This record gives sequence, C-alpha cells and structure tokens, in this order.
Amino acid sequence: MTSSAGSSCPAVPRQKQRRSSRRSGHTPGRDSQPLSALGDFQTLPLEIFQMVLNYLSVKDISMLSMVSKTISARLINYISTSSGSRRLLLQDFHNAELPARREGASILEHYRALGLLLKRCTLLLPTRDRLKYVHKVLSGVSCFKLNGCASPLHCLGLQCYGVFLQILTAGWDELECHRVFNFLWELSNLARKVQTVVSGKPGSSRRLELRIRLFCRGVLLSGNRRGDSAFWLTRILKPWPMVNQARLLYIIFGPVSSRDGHVVWQKMIEGPTDETSLKGLADAIKLLYGTEAREWTADDVISLVDELSVVPQEWLMENNARLLLLSGNSICFTFLASKAVNGRAVELARLMVFMVLVCEKDLYCMDWAVKMMQKVCKVFSTPWERNNFLQCLENAFARMLMDMLQAVLAGERDEEDSSFLNLFHLMNAQASFHKEILYMAMGSSSSS
Repeated sequence: MTSSAGSSCPAVPRQKQRRSSRRSGHTPGRDSQPLSALGDFQTLPLEIFQMVLNYLSVKDISMLSMVSKTISARLINYISTSSGSRRLLLQDFHNAELPARREGASILEHYRALGLLLKRCTLLLPTRDRLKYVHKVLSGVSCFKLNGCASPLHCLGLQCYGVFLQILTAGWDELECHRVFNFLWELSNLARKVQTVVSGKPGSSRRLELRIRLFCRGVLLSGNRRGDSAFWLTRILKPWPMVNQARLLYIIFGPVSSRDGHVVWQKMIEGPTDETSLKGLADAIKLLYGTEAREWTADDVISLVDELSVVPQEWLMENNARLLLLSGNSICFTFLASKAVNGRAVELARLMVFMVLVCEKDLYCMDWAVKMMQKVCKVFSTPWERNNFLQCLENAFARMLMDMLQAVLAGERDEEDSSFLNLFHLMNAQASFHKEILYMAMGSSSSS
C-alpha cells in the first residue's frame, strides 16, 4: 500500500519553484549574508540609499550605523561623498544658531551628534586608522584649522571641532588619547608655533598667541570633565621647561583685550587687577593641583605659580595675593608654607598683608586671613621663627601705610584718586584683621 502523502500533493514544476524563490528574495546560489546585513535596504540601489539618508537626522544615521557592519561601511562611504559632506559638515560657524532644521539644535549640538556618528562608524578600526579617516573627512573645513579662519574671535569652528573630538574620544584609554594629542600636535605643527611664542618677546607674535589660545581652549580644553581637562592641559604644558610652562599658561588663560582678543601682558604689572582677569589662571592652577592631574606634584604647581608671578615681569604683590585667594585654600596655604619653610619671612609677611588687603577690597571674611596666618605660624619649627614672622608682619603693615600716606601727601592722584582709596582700604583692612585677632584671643582666654 502506497503512502497517501505522495499522492495527495501535486508536483510543483521546477520553473515555478524558481520564480517563487525570486519573489521571496532568496536567490539560489547567492550568499545570504549581505541580505541579512542590509535588510530591506538590499533592494535599493546605492544612490537611492544615500538619498534616503538625506531625510534622516544625524542622530538617526548614527543609530543606523549600529545595525550591522555592512551598513556601517556604506555610511562611511556616504560620509566621504560630496553630497554626504555637504549634508553633514555644516560650516555656518559665524552665526550662533543654525537655521530651522529637523533637529532644531545649535551647530555645536550638530557636531556633537556627528562625533558620535563617526565614533560608531569607525568602532572596529585601529586608533591610527580612525584618526586618519576623521582627518580626511574634516580636512575640508578650514575653520577647524589653527590658522584657517579669517575671523577667529567670531567663529564657532574650533568649539565645534572641540565638542566633536570630545564625543569621539569619550571612553578611550589614556594611551589612545596620547595618540590623539600627538596626531593633532603634529597635524597643526603646534610644537614649532608654541616654541615661537614662549621663547620670543611677549606680545611680539600677538596673532599667533591668539590662535594658540583659541585652539587650545576650543579644541583640547572644551570638555566639562575635570579629568579630561587635566589630561589635555598636562599634555600641552609638560613638554616645556617651567619658565615656558608659565608663559604658555598665561597665553591660554591670562587676561585679554576686550577689543581685539590679544593677550594683555602688562595687566599684572601696571596696577591692581580684578577677579575676572585672574579667574582663568586660578581655575587652571586648581585643575593641576587637583587629584585628577596625577603627573603634577604640589611642588610642581607651587613652582609654576612662582614662575607665573614674573611673567613677563614681576607682578604687583596685590595681584599675586588675589590669584592665591582665587586658587583656593589648599594652594594658598601650600604656597605660603613653602616660603615659611625656606626662611623667606619678610616676603611672606608682605604677601600676607596684601592678602588681608584683598580680603578687605573683595569683601572676603577677614577671619579667613587670620586662620590662614595661624596655620602658617604652625609651620615654623621654633618660637623665634614664629615671633620673627609676626614682627615682620607688623612692620609690613606699618611700612605700607607710611608709603601710601606719603603718596597721598605728595598729591599723587589720578582720575580715580587711587592713592587715597588704597590708603583707606589698607587702614580698614588692618583694623578688621586685628579685630579678628582680638576676638580670637579674647575668646580663647575666656574659655580657659
């Protein structure tokens, strides 16, 4: 008895079998891997596929790149085409915001998304090849280059490059980031340019100083994470001797002219400055002193601050004091303690008086200065050294008061009558300082 299964199913002609397999998308004899990797995009010609990409946001394209290695390769090819470059490499850097787009985002956010796209597309490539590909993609954008923009102060190009680079390298290990820095350093020929500005007369290459400042701040130091900023700032400074490190730090973070953006070298020498002019330097010093900057010791940072105070010439002591206050308690105490340990009591006392003056002018609590003096007094190894410092402190107050009084009596006045104001502030500062000492002394005596 024959099987009913064979007789109940009519035979299907081979020609129809071939047609049905073509309709279902399974072509005999062809590798099925491209189909599974491209999915429905398999049926589209490459030109149509690229046209579809023009309707997707950069974030959507970035998500699409993670679907498969095959699609990622197609996206890499698309980015390299002229149409892909026009679509993705926006160059409207001289307007703060983009025209209305589907993302509705600024040009900075656009390049942040582009950084993520290229990060995902090049995920499987070695670091060197990733950098070469990224450079090839971005090389046509002139505003990404150190000397590429004719109006760098009004350009977002370097900032866009910075956020792009920040996203691209996020999560990379330190060795890879070293390679990124070396790649950029060589690409921009920064070693020779930095050598020019740190060895020449301050201000003799003003345009180059400005370009280096904008490139370092916009591209390398644009991140929000302290660890990243400490890493990049260390890479910028460490190759140079201490004297050049101080000069370079001033170029990158020092005060600049509001008119043309050039570094103002005489700001710390000609007269007392304000907190705004010193904040950038103070923040950089705090960054190097923090736990994130592993390659810097406390002695390194103190030496750098000491060297900074004579760039390009010796600063006014008031500006030194204001920088220390802005740099924070730890750095301030370490700096003062180093002078106490090295037997520089007269210089220490004078600096302490100016710190008291800055507390008065900038409305800091005077008890901070008294407590700082107490901590410094504990550094001295003998009572004689401590008493000698206190005597030097009172002598410094008296000498400064006499100098300022003499200036007032001599009629040395300017438009702001600064000599009289300085005398007024110093007298108030001395009174407030000694008042806090009396409060502390009377408080301790009453409790005993």
